[in-house]
Amino acid sequence: MKLTIKSILIFVGLLIINSEVLAEINPNQFIDVRAQAMVKVIRSNQSLYLSDPDLFKAKINDIFEPMVDFRRVGASVMGKKFYSAATSQQRKLFIETFRRSLLDTYSSTLAQWGDQKIETIFPDSLEFDKTEDVHQNLITSNNRYPITYKVRNDGEGNWLIINIIVNGVNLGLTFRNQFQALAAENNNNIDSIIKNWTSDANL
Repeated sequence: MKLTIKSILIFVGLLIINSEVLAEINPNQFIDVRAQAMVKVIRSNQSLYLSDPDLFKAKINDIFEPMVDFRRVGASVMGKKFYSAATSQQRKLFIETFRRSLLDTYSSTLAQWGDQKIETIFPDSLEFDKTEDVHQNLITSNNRYPITYKVRNDGEGNWLIINIIVNGVNLGLTFRNQFQALAAENNNNIDSIIKNWTSDANL
């Protein structure tokens, strides 16, 4: 399979988390364990998307949803102007639309991944701030792509992902620009933006 920045963003954007595992205080270990688990799920379900796409999506959703801070990500994508202007219901609806569209759009791409590997770079320091960067490399047969997860401690030991940067491409900023473009096309109508939203990095 030929790799593109878009497909890498799709893959790493969903390299996340089993909701039943215990919280850990080390963000690098927290991400690494779940990244490796995600790789295993993808490798062992290569044909499932074709035979039972709903089940494949459910497996991805079980891993994906609990680890991402969708409220913070959604607010960041909307930007301060639109988040402040939106009603509480509009905010909730956009976050849900954003979450659902990510899963629906990218689950088919995940099925195409096979023997790629993830390597986490563990720092020497074991002291962590409220927000940390976790660095990984996505290793393919002919290339190595740097990944940075921006994670935030929720105060209960969970490190929730709030942004991902792959090979210099900022996924959060890409979606924010997409939101702004939709706003311009829809006369800043938040309901219309939500109705027309599709989570596609389009790179």
